[in-house]
Amino acid sequence: DLASAALVDYGKNTEQEQSLSIGPDYEFLDTVEIRSADLLDFLHDRLKVYLRDRGIRHDVIDASLAMPNADDLTLLVKRAEALSDFLKTDDGENLLQGFKRAHNILKQAEEKDGVEYSYGPDPKLAETDEERALFAALDAAEAKIAPAMEAEDFGAAMSAMADLRAPIDAFFEAVQVNAENDILRRNRLNLLHRISAICLSVADLTKIEA
Repeated sequence: DLASAALVDYGKNTEQEQSLSIGPDYEFLDTVEIRSADLLDFLHDRLKVYLRDRGIRHDVIDASLAMPNADDLTLLVKRAEALSDFLKTDDGENLLQGFKRAHNILKQAEEKDGVEYSYGPDPKLAETDEERALFAALDAAEAKIAPAMEAEDFGAAMSAMADLRAPIDAFFEAVQVNAENDILRRNRLNLLHRISAICLSVADLTKIEA
């Protein structure tokens, strides 16, 4: 309703005003920061009600709140609405499953091996057409997602992310991630990290319930 929409605009303007530097020499600085945090928590709570009333799921809201600039409530609404629309599509639902598979395999391997597989994967080590196609798809998606996010065009960013659905599915059907060759295994785990990182740059899909 109109009151809820006004709250969103008010929240954005209030947060912009509070972002002004007060200066470290004022004794009341900590109190101001606490009050600002309390206000943001209050606005987030009200915003959750507003979004749920618009039919947006709680996990979609949480995935949007977990992203940077969550203090910009107008931006937060745009992201939540775009993510909600995206997940209602077949591409969105299937991309989510591919992301979760990649993310879970990666985290299990990192926990088992005691390392983070966060180095850039080497396309020269790709052995199959599906693996090479995934490298190309990630390059293409990243080139579209970065400027879309900068422009706050979440719909375009999620559309680019949806293009990863088919190459991710094909990769998992054709490629054994935990290969016997340790070099190939590490490279493929780094490739899974890249899938995860690109998707997480758009929204925190780890918050979305399967």
